[in-house]
Amino acid sequence: MTNTEELVKQLINKHGIHRNSLLPVMQGVVKEESYLSDEAMIEIARGLDLSAADVYGTASFYSFLYTEYKGKNIIRICKTITCKMKGKHKIVEAIEDHLKIKKGETTRNGKFTIMEANCLGWCHKGPVMLVNDDVYPEVEAEKVVEILESYC
Repeated sequence: MTNTEELVKQLINKHGIHRNSLLPVMQGVVKEESYLSDEAMIEIARGLDLSAADVYGTASFYSFLYTEYKGKNIIRICKTITCKMKGKHKIVEAIEDHLKIKKGETTRNGKFTIMEANCLGWCHKGPVMLVNDDVYPEVEAEKVVEILESYC
C-alpha cells in the first residue's frame, strides 16, 4: 500500500464513507501532500464509492484544492479592486523579488507558491496576504521578506 493509499484510508476512516466526507478527505490529502494527485483522487473515489469524474470535478471547482503540485507554503494575494487600490502590486513585487518567481510559480526548493485569489474576505483591511492559513491584513511591502522568512 502506498503512502497516498494509506492516507486516504485514514481520512475516510476519520470522516466516514459518505458523499459529504468528500471535501474533508480532499482537504486532508492537500494538507499532507500539497495537492491531489491522480492516484489520490482515484483512491478517494474508490473509498467513497464515487466516480473519479465526481472527485476531479469537485477538486477543480474549489480554489483551495490543487490538482498540481504546489509549494509547502501557499501565498495568496487578494486581487480585488479594493486591495489593488491599496497597493497590492507593491506586495506582489516584493514577494516576487524575494522569492525570484512570478505569480502561479513555485520555488525550486518547493517551499513557496504565489497565487492570486479573487477575494480573501478582508477588503476592509487591504492589502491582504494569506500564507497557508495565516492572514496578514494591511500588509506592507517592507514587511513581506520578514513574514516569508518566518516560514523557512
